Amino acid sequence: MKPHAVIFDVGNVLFPWRPRSLYERLIGDDRALDAFLANVLTMAWHTELDRGRPFAEASAELAAAHPEHADLIAAWGPRFNETLGPPIAGMAEILAELDSRGVPLFAITNFSGEFFRAFTPLHPDIFGRFRDIVVSGDEKLIKPDPAIYALALARFGLKGPDSVFIDDSAKNIAAADDAGIHGLLFTDADKLRGELEALGLL
Repeated sequence: MKPHAVIFDVGNVLFPWRPRSLYERLIGDDRALDAFLANVLTMAWHTELDRGRPFAEASAELAAAHPEHADLIAAWGPRFNETLGPPIAGMAEILAELDSRGVPLFAITNFSGEFFRAFTPLHPDIFGRFRDIVVSGDEKLIKPDPAIYALALARFGLKGPDSVFIDDSAKNIAAADDAGIHGLLFTDADKLRGELEALGLL
């Protein structure tokens, strides 16, 4: 059975996500910037926000541990949208074509619920096409935990083979495959278009 629905990741599939793009505006020295991102505002810390930890709580704890960087840490929340660029080339067009063909569109994203609600109104042309989106921070589940895929399929009303899942992380794709979903590892829109055409979705 060929899939008839498409589930997207958001960061680095629909929009480029690069924390450095915010802090290179705030830290003038490259070595200091590298040290800040490696040792203070780490991916492990950000992942806790994706798991649903409130920014106010997480940032207060981090600022207490690194008081010399308190202002930089505080900027992460209100300026998070500056870490995301415009839609990745070709992706808005793919979404529009799928939508015009009546393909049900969904998303599963590792994203702070607070930050996601601040970001989506900026792109109604993108997010208005989705029937539902599972946000890790709201569910307190994060990819590649199998539970987030099970929750998403149940909420979307899909069986695994009904759907394609597109993500830039090989671990997340492997977990989707384990859930019976047809995983596609994203690198660029042209490659994705060819894969969706081969599946009869475009």
